[in-house]
Amino acid sequence: MDFAPHTDTDVAEMLEVVGRPSLDALFDHIPASLRLDRALDLPPGRSEDEVLRRVTQLAGHNDTGAICFAGGGAYDHYVPALVGAIVGRGEFLTSYTPYQPEVSQGVLQALFEYQTVISELTGLPISNASLYDGGSAVAEAVSMACAAVARRAEGAPPASVASSGALDLPSRQVVATYAHPLGRPVHVLPVDATSGRTPVADLAEGVAAVVIQQPNALGIVEDVRAHAEAAHASGAKLIVKLEPTAVGLLATPGSQGADLVVGEGQPLGQGLSYGGPTFGFLACAADQVRRLPGRVVGETVDGHGIRGYVMTLRAREQDIRREKATSNICTNQTLCALAALIHLAWLGPEGLRELAHASLSRARHAAARLARVDGAEVAVDGPFLKEFPLRLDVDDPPAAVRALHAAGYLVGPVVPDGPAAGAVMVATTERRTAGEVEGLAEALAAVLSEQRRRRGRPGDGAGLRPDGPSAEHASAVAGLRREGAR
Repeated sequence: MDFAPHTDTDVAEMLEVVGRPSLDALFDHIPASLRLDRALDLPPGRSEDEVLRRVTQLAGHNDTGAICFAGGGAYDHYVPALVGAIVGRGEFLTSYTPYQPEVSQGVLQALFEYQTVISELTGLPISNASLYDGGSAVAEAVSMACAAVARRAEGAPPASVASSGALDLPSRQVVATYAHPLGRPVHVLPVDATSGRTPVADLAEGVAAVVIQQPNALGIVEDVRAHAEAAHASGAKLIVKLEPTAVGLLATPGSQGADLVVGEGQPLGQGLSYGGPTFGFLACAADQVRRLPGRVVGETVDGHGIRGYVMTLRAREQDIRREKATSNICTNQTLCALAALIHLAWLGPEGLRELAHASLSRARHAAARLARVDGAEVAVDGPFLKEFPLRLDVDDPPAAVRALHAAGYLVGPVVPDGPAAGAVMVATTERRTAGEVEGLAEALAAVLSEQRRRRGRPGDGAGLRPDGPSAEHASAVAGLRREGAR
């Protein structure tokens, strides 16, 4: 049967109360050109049994048995059982927005602690209570930076954005989506074909925000300090999209001069769940807090001098100021943020350092082993942490990815553009073993051998080469490490 949330009588009664003659009149402040003038194109309703059957059928397509070497922003890190045990408690799992602090101290304190650890990870003093994902966090940071750089005379064109070509494509697309209706130009900075890094370049006049990724979408470690100095010399703000586990080995972006640090929180307590849900994080300097999107939780004392937690600086938010708000985002991913907090507390500083080091050592081993497969080579020679682009001698890289999946190994994504376009990303975490790397190498050798056979090109029989990635890789990474992790 159909689900009808409101009958015609219900709608008429509500319109009478608010003093509007019709639903169209209720939304007459929205231009007619933006309103849908037809019924939604939806299939007919289904019974509970039919829905359950369909969802079960879809769930059957999930592959939970393949060994995961896939990267590109979502990684197969171990999620300790403690995370699920705590976030599954009803006090967190079913709680609503903590508008009433008197009855929401537990959730508010958890969010305050989350903000604290994000501040420590990024090296910047202010964090919000999370955003939807890493892509929206990048776009929101760009909006903040452009608003902060007051260089435009009245009537001048909008401030522009310079984005690294090694920023992941989904984030670049979200930035472009935000920028297009504002007429805000987005310039793409080229990527060095040899190292895979983003060279520091002179910025065009009018650039307000420079966006890089650390490590970048090719897995390569960028020189954050050099980019910060170049951006500041031009009067621009530097935004760094950070992979959070990287600070187990690298200096925080804030300590290297970044003005805003954002990222995708999936590596922290989220697991892999068909693309989501995860969360985005965003941290900034104290003088940017009034431009910060989303919720912010603050610590205070009540009239009796007892410490308490409240949502603060609410006048920035969309549910308070509507079109005059800092952002359209007025919510957050509390449960996912809580999972990240628990995971980080479980790891501690030393655990985070060990996790990052384990991922690095496994990535170095995987790169050396896979580069010995005939028809495979690491596409760039810059220092990487836990993932790298592997160029394959095939005509159809996505087909090779599917063939490896059929053999029980997940790799990818395929690099969409830039100097490493067509290469396949390979990522390792602390979960991958030497035996799994060997299995991937053997499967890859078989896939490439089959490709050569189909093209009539013989291989060397063994499918191996003696060479691997450059011996300088380890020292290059070591030179970029910080002396200690918090």
